[in-house]
Amino acid sequence: MALDAMGGDEAPDSVIDGAALALNDYPELRYIFTGAEELIKPLLDKYPKLLKVSEILHTDEKVLSDDKPSAALRQRKNSSMNLAVQAVAGGDASCVVSAGNTGALMLMALFGLKPLPNVSRPAIASYYPTMQKGRKTVLLDLGANVYCTPQNLTEFAVLGGIFAQVVLKVENPKIALLNVGSEEMKGSEEVRDAAHILAEMTLPGEFTGFVEGDDIMKGVVDVVVTDGFTGNVTLKASEGTARLVAHMMKEAFSHSMLGWLGYPFMIPALRKLKHSMDPRRYNGGVFMGLRGLCVKSHGGMDAVGFSNAVCVGAKMIRGNLNERLAEALEKNTLSEDIEHMA
Repeated sequence: MALDAMGGDEAPDSVIDGAALALNDYPELRYIFTGAEELIKPLLDKYPKLLKVSEILHTDEKVLSDDKPSAALRQRKNSSMNLAVQAVAGGDASCVVSAGNTGALMLMALFGLKPLPNVSRPAIASYYPTMQKGRKTVLLDLGANVYCTPQNLTEFAVLGGIFAQVVLKVENPKIALLNVGSEEMKGSEEVRDAAHILAEMTLPGEFTGFVEGDDIMKGVVDVVVTDGFTGNVTLKASEGTARLVAHMMKEAFSHSMLGWLGYPFMIPALRKLKHSMDPRRYNGGVFMGLRGLCVKSHGGMDAVGFSNAVCVGAKMIRGNLNERLAEALEKNTLSEDIEHMA
């Protein structure tokens, strides 16, 4: 696995520490760290087990958080991010993980790894906790494609279905389109056309129609498909909601003497709630539809959050995600009539 050691707010510490944590769950992992060797090596020395399975690909260059993606693609060819992508492109690694600039990573991965056959646009996928115990919901696209055609959305449905099978171990995932209502006449023309196409396709799962925004975390389906604009807004709104709930609970307990007296009795329940809502547990957006595996970690994640992104990549490697995607896309190539409709 190629890790961009210089990407993220707490890099390289969070990257090295996170890689060490992931090694506990996936001992077969081997790492290539790209970045400044003088910063990476002292951190690796703290983990003898990690040091034995790691190598460093040195570069002093890195992609900055405010770099424009197109400029980073042209001017940061020797950056830690691009060297990690090229390690996958050249066959030296099976997956790249970076917490750096999202737009730059998407462009570098798109040009470096190339899309899979029958994929017009890659999408970013991740998963959410739900009200149903043990069930998670995949959401895509989370921001790679602001505008999507019906054909893009149908491709995302195939990508999301395979993701649910490989990463979440759902044998026959239920797949739905995000809409403003569940009725057939609701929504944009693109969404309605995509629904007609999906109803006629053999998917890696079952197409169930439309769902609304509040259905995502109810766990009524396993995969929710939408355009990148709506998906990114949903992602950021849910992260803000989680922070709001934590803030309001803290306010409620500190508001009165009774709150303070009752707090010790609530500690076990609050710890469980905090664990289930911890965004670090769901960190790791996957760039779906590329010839190589690429995972985007949130830039502000600590070692625990970054380790989860690494584990998502490890699950995809174990599950032969790309091979299964290629097979599913081959099987679900749109007919000429449906392509014309799209």
